[in-house]
Amino acid sequence: MNQAPVKILQLIEPAVTGLGYEFVGAELLGQGKEAILRVYIDSENGVLVGDCSKVSHQISGVMDVEDPISGQYTLEVSSPGLERPLYTLSHFERFKGSFVKLELSQATLEGQRRFTGDILGVKDETVLLHVDDEEIEIPFARIKKAKLAVKY
Repeated sequence: MNQAPVKILQLIEPAVTGLGYEFVGAELLGQGKEAILRVYIDSENGVLVGDCSKVSHQISGVMDVEDPISGQYTLEVSSPGLERPLYTLSHFERFKGSFVKLELSQATLEGQRRFTGDILGVKDETVLLHVDDEEIEIPFARIKKAKLAVKY
């Protein structure tokens, strides 16, 4: 998955949940001055700009003390939005029946790397999708990136 390193996730999650928000996930993109730490939060009442600001301030304090990222980076905190990223098997289970776009780290089924379909559920370490009138099983470990998608 396109998720931030485990050490960073372990620092961020308690900071987010301690403020009463759901920690959806985080991504560390790029390197050096171009690096971006993108953190997704949610709550039952939705997420407003003030919520993002409060969480950003809290995370900044933790990151300044622990310093897990060498060099400069930009911190972005936002709601997951309509095209919510899915980082864990529990996310796939939670959004069962939803339409998803996902990309694999390596091509698998008949050389295909990208899939769009409806989430049927999770079985062991496998995500079940309904794609083009057939059910396919995708090993979770091979999913590089996944997000909910809007069906037109």
